Amino acid sequence: MSTYPWKLSVFLSLIVLFLLYSAVLYCREYKEVLPADVLAQDGKMIWQQKNCVSCHQLYGLGGHLGPDLTNVYGKKGEPYIKAFLQSGTTVMPNYHLTENEMQALISFLKYTSSTGISDPNSFTKHNDGTISQ
Repeated sequence: MSTYPWKLSVFLSLIVLFLLYSAVLYCREYKEVLPADVLAQDGKMIWQQKNCVSCHQLYGLGGHLGPDLTNVYGKKGEPYIKAFLQSGTTVMPNYHLTENEMQALISFLKYTSSTGISDPNSFTKHNDGTISQ
């Protein structure tokens, strides 16, 4: 006695459930609780243009050469961040940012510091694939 029809029905059911689940996730509207201001959004664009994520992490995601910068503003403050942005280090290049670019990037790091914590192991994982603190 073959179990092929049973296996096929289970397989097709899983495909249908996956497609329904995907549709629910992609069609659902998400709204930010604390949206970023214009300066922080500009800082995010600078973060992306300079490819900071290749070395640094936000919320535990990104490169491992530099430290996780999710909460650097809350822990170290603006003067600390500005000193690194102005001079760089032996590992981090000096990008010769303008004063406006530095303020935008600092505003972005201030925003990320206010939105979460950097240790993803402490997050609560939900059945729909999302996480929360």
